Formats: sequence, C-alpha cells, structure tokens
Amino acid sequence: MLQNSGVATAPAQDGLVKETTTQAFVKDVIEESKRQPVLIDFWAPWCGPCKQLTPVLEKVVRAAKGKVKLVKMNIDDHPAIPGQMGIQSIPAVIAFVNGQPADGFMGALPEAQVTAFIERLTKDKLDELLKPENMTHPRLTR
Repeated sequence: MLQNSGVATAPAQDGLVKETTTQAFVKDVIEESKRQPVLIDFWAPWCGPCKQLTPVLEKVVRAAKGKVKLVKMNIDDHPAIPGQMGIQSIPAVIAFVNGQPADGFMGALPEAQVTAFIERLTKDKLDELLKPENMTHPRLTR
C-alpha cells in the first residue's frame, strides 16, 4: 500500500497505526490515550523529513507490540488541530498520555532515538499505573 506521496507503508490492519481527521482527533488521540500512550505524527505530503520519519515510526510502533499507538494527521488536509497545538514545523510527533500531551519531538530522528523515545514513554506510563493510588484491580491492591 502506498501512502504519504509514495512512501511505502504497511496496511494498518493491526490497529496500531492509523490516519485521523479533525473530527476524529478526540476519539483517536485524546480518548485512546487514556488507555495507552498515543503518538500523533503531524506531517504533509511535500515534507521530505516526514517521508523519512513515517516508516521509522511505523516500524518502531509495531515492534512495541501494542504498548503505544501511532495516529497520523496530514496538516494540509486538517490544519485546525496542529494550529491549536502551536505546531509550526513538521514532522512533529506529540505523545499523549491520559488525554494530555506528555512529550514529543520535532524532525526526523533515527530509529534508535525513536525506539528510546517510545521505551521512555511506555516506561513512564507503566510507572504511573503502578503508583499505589492508581492500583484499583482487586489483586493489585493491598
């Protein structure tokens, strides 16, 4: 399957990678980030560094095996959300956790740095979940 103006990407059948719209942003990013971290990738078809970063992001997100999701937003088709978030340069990747922006980076990073970013993000989420006040499962409470 070809997306992003000629960048070959795997189909998003696994549910870990998807495109979003202005209308679906709250559901795809905000609400989903209350269950697991969500990366939102702001990109455009004319952006060379975006074409470099997209396959790296998709590969690393899939390698994380469901610990994080990737949602991509074409800023040309959907300028309102990046405008509200103050995105002035792309590619821009913002991590949402618990419905809020938690971390992010700009520019095309090498795979090792993207992997480290996701590992840090998912470790932070796990640490948050393991705090005593957040442990509500009967077997986890003391």
